Amino acid sequence: MTVKIRLLTCGWLETDAKLIIAGGEGRIRLPIPSVLIEHPQGLVLFDTGLHEALHHDTSRLGTNEKLFDVDMHAGDSVGHQLNALGIHPSDVRYVINSHLHFDHCGGNAEMPNATMVIQRPEWEAGGKQKLIDLGVYNPADYDLGHDIMEIDGEHDLFGDGSVVCSPTYGHTPGHQSLIARNEHGEFLFAADTCYLRETLAEGRLPRIGYNLDMQRQSLQWIKAQQEKGIQLIYGHDMRQWPVLAAEDELRYVGEF
Repeated sequence: MTVKIRLLTCGWLETDAKLIIAGGEGRIRLPIPSVLIEHPQGLVLFDTGLHEALHHDTSRLGTNEKLFDVDMHAGDSVGHQLNALGIHPSDVRYVINSHLHFDHCGGNAEMPNATMVIQRPEWEAGGKQKLIDLGVYNPADYDLGHDIMEIDGEHDLFGDGSVVCSPTYGHTPGHQSLIARNEHGEFLFAADTCYLRETLAEGRLPRIGYNLDMQRQSLQWIKAQQEKGIQLIYGHDMRQWPVLAAEDELRYVGEF
């Protein structure tokens, strides 16, 4: 069985570092990720980055427009990048969203035939009007008529251990990370449970989050997986992600 993993960078965001890591100073640039997994049983995306319209109109961010500067070009959306790889977005079978914040599900609209795979608490949170009014969630990014696969806890998507959703609640009510396995090894995509290397190494969580105590527990689980030998990919690390995304296939993470 051949499973190929490729990292895509769907633009960048810039914001105050103190929002991303405790004690942060100045501004920080964050790569916006999407992970393409080519599996014999179908194409999978883990997160879909920013909505394609953000390269020319940031008004859809609502209250988040004041917090983030968007650096995105016309060809940065996940759909454009798939087309450049010779993959039609309509052929994507599954979109696994780590959570429903705008920089992780903005490209869902470009995947018309995909089934969304989401933790049940996250899907429920994304439908709460109070959180929508606060700008935490925007249904225009994710409530688009896709088939929804709501899962509770760990879920082996293909039943072969190659694509496994793992609950890492805390950043949001139903945040999930992803473990992907292929001939090159095991890779853990932490998403927003662990933004940066320093988040894990120094335990410096972001200032914002649904439940920081839950996130600390999830961070400890991630650390335990790394200690077992699983290669860790941080959610928005400006040093690690661009290096890995420059490769035509993820084979080895290394030290950052």
